[in-house]
Amino acid sequence: MVEHVLTSIDHLTTWARQSSLWPLSFGLACCALEMMHASMPRYDQDRLGIIFRASPRQSDVMIVAGTVTNKMAPALRQCYDQMPDPKWVISMGSCANGGGYYHYSYSVVRGVDRLVPVDVYVPGCPPTAEALLFGVFQLQRKMGRMGGTRMWYRR
Repeated sequence: MVEHVLTSIDHLTTWARQSSLWPLSFGLACCALEMMHASMPRYDQDRLGIIFRASPRQSDVMIVAGTVTNKMAPALRQCYDQMPDPKWVISMGSCANGGGYYHYSYSVVRGVDRLVPVDVYVPGCPPTAEALLFGVFQLQRKMGRMGGTRMWYRR
């Protein structure tokens, strides 16, 4: 009986998390325009429950879109640390994924995964709005596979 109740609560909480993603918009370069394009009326992320937040304390997903420089890295890490748990990161674009065209520059971080743990990579230069939405759907699938309430019960 306890297992059934915990499973039902687990399904309810994962459904709520999947259906109400509040991303922190961390747009740094040209990929940020495509990130903004994904929230416009043509793709309408609001109907999916995705509402951009300006505060890291109110968001649960960070979308890093663009070139991360060494000067911006501490600010990115601070915003990530201020987000409440559970938190997820989407790396959007070639520059955020691995440095892009500026890979050999002295001032560019060669992948945002050196600063924060990344859950979903969206490739492209710049990636389209459809690619970002597909990345969000992949993140929702990943969130659906996570079990939260039953972990302490099985130990």
